[in-house]
Amino acid sequence: MTRATLVAATALPLSIIPTFAAMNWFDYSLNTITLLSLAAVVGILVDDAIVEVENIDRHLRGGKSVTQAAGDAVTEIGLAVIATTATLVAVFMPTAFMSGIPGIIFKQFGWTAVVSVTVSLLVARVLTPMMAAHFLKPHPGGKQDSAMMGRYLRLVHWCLQRHGTTLAIAAAFFAGSLMLIPLLPTGLIPPQDRGFTRVTVELPPGSAIDATLVTVESARAAISDIPGIKSVFATVGEGLQTTGSSMMAAGEVRRGVLTVNMVDRGERVSQIEIENKMRERLLRVPGARFAIGGGGAPGEKLSVVLTSDSAEALKTTGRALEREMRGIAYLSNVSSTASLERPEISFRPLLQQMAERGVTTALIGETLRIATSGDFDAQLAKLNLEARQVPIRVRLPDAYRTDLNTFNNLRVPGRAGPVPLASVAELSIASGPSQIDRFDRQRFVSVTADLGGAALGMALDAVQALPSMLGRPSHVNFLETGDAELMTELFSGFSIAIVTGILCVLAVLILLFKDFLQPITILSALPLSVGGSLLALLLTGLPLSLPSLIGIVMLMGIVTKNSILLVEYAIVGMRDRGLDMHAALLDSCHKRARPIIMTSVAMIAGMLPLAFGFGADSSFRQPMAITVIGGLMTSTALSLLVVPVAFTYMMRFELWLRRLGSSRDRVLPLQSTR
Repeated sequence: MTRATLVAATALPLSIIPTFAAMNWFDYSLNTITLLSLAAVVGILVDDAIVEVENIDRHLRGGKSVTQAAGDAVTEIGLAVIATTATLVAVFMPTAFMSGIPGIIFKQFGWTAVVSVTVSLLVARVLTPMMAAHFLKPHPGGKQDSAMMGRYLRLVHWCLQRHGTTLAIAAAFFAGSLMLIPLLPTGLIPPQDRGFTRVTVELPPGSAIDATLVTVESARAAISDIPGIKSVFATVGEGLQTTGSSMMAAGEVRRGVLTVNMVDRGERVSQIEIENKMRERLLRVPGARFAIGGGGAPGEKLSVVLTSDSAEALKTTGRALEREMRGIAYLSNVSSTASLERPEISFRPLLQQMAERGVTTALIGETLRIATSGDFDAQLAKLNLEARQVPIRVRLPDAYRTDLNTFNNLRVPGRAGPVPLASVAELSIASGPSQIDRFDRQRFVSVTADLGGAALGMALDAVQALPSMLGRPSHVNFLETGDAELMTELFSGFSIAIVTGILCVLAVLILLFKDFLQPITILSALPLSVGGSLLALLLTGLPLSLPSLIGIVMLMGIVTKNSILLVEYAIVGMRDRGLDMHAALLDSCHKRARPIIMTSVAMIAGMLPLAFGFGADSSFRQPMAITVIGGLMTSTALSLLVVPVAFTYMMRFELWLRRLGSSRDRVLPLQSTR
């Protein structure tokens, strides 16, 4: 048994090493996506080898020589192994052709999986039988079935006798699985534990750098002694920033950033718990907004965007939404661009007086602009130095710019000479937006909040149910942007990939089996995997997110492999050995249950390190592993019982079609003689 294990285990390195060569040819690097793909298929790579070695071992127990057993076993299992690998390729291939941002991300995932699975087939069909013929030894005698096998065969016999009851139980299980979907929160990517985070500090518009320094230092002192925090680095007055249009804009002295580094993962609690503790501490620091996150990583923030042509309606709705979002318990640091207003000088032209003195609005605007911020750069006087020119900007001193009388006494060019500004306009101090943002030529307001580990889909549903969203004016529109837009695109893309994968698997099976009905029998096990996956996510409290969808895609191929092994051997028994349907199914379950359980256990064992979170940050890989393990446990147990029952229904349907066709052949000649 040790020799057989070693022969099967060699398929893993022999499959992965050529995959590295193919990745180099594709110009792929070892990154998060390609490593995730290899981690996902690590259990699959040994499946074909396990099936081959187990079948050779079974022939050896029948008294055959090693060479004869290897030859007979390889010939017997050939179609099943090729079919299982072809279905896996058909499942993973659509993920490489997804559109949009998910397609850009998962192109490398799909191709890496396809190459590794294809290489594993070559290893299982060529190298594994050769190694088995060389290393394995003949068994001195046959091996009796275990008590577990006897109980399983009796249970299969019971299910075949009561096929209606078995099918009803399977249908009820699938219906119950679908009922779990509304109970699961949805999200994009689980919050990551990277060992560092950022705290963005924002003071009101117009704040001086001294006030920012005091606030940032107060925030640093409030969080620096939290257990798990290693160091805090503070910066005030951000430098150049890249805006959404890829333009460079100057930073502001009213902003600051705290970069928080944490100790090693084994010496602290999770990053989410530390960030929530930081939010509690920062509530004590007044006069500023705080946003906590690792630099805009997906899954950390909720962004709600409202657009409208009416600036007043947009401002009112945005402020009402911001106020109501503060009442959602798991959202924190709620902020809105609708409330970012700064003091400004507002003037209302006196048209009659302007006409009498020959003053235009352009002259008034130019006078105020030069007094507050100086002239345009091209029109500034220059101080010529040896190596450069220094522009000389002339404007009112800061002390005078806060006095309205100073602006009233400014002189504006008129027809008969300069006139006081107060004589042609009414000036006042007002407030206005610090900047005007537009989306598709409409003004928009963005309301953001920290999720604090909550699922994005749950938070988005809660926001859309708020009174300000339900009762907003008809000309105020809601847009899904950022993570919400990407999540919608992701679920849509994976839904198409899953449907495409199922159709591709069906097409491959029809070509290989040269039959249409039995491939449907093979696919009957797919619904049985959904319940275990969803139940595992529900029990562990994980959302239905990107890694969970990857796990569901993987399950499609793995579950199909188990069904192929059962159905193919039953067909061989009826066609080549003349067994009736009931005996062929029992013989197939007897011969194929062991390799099915072995491959499922190998897959679960390959996923356990990911499910337990071993290694570096496992927040992305853990939901995928839990999804696969839960689906495998239910699908393996149920497919061993339900697939034989589905086979009987398909065979009876096929016989009915044949009888229908033969009866038509008998009727047609009679009709033609009349």
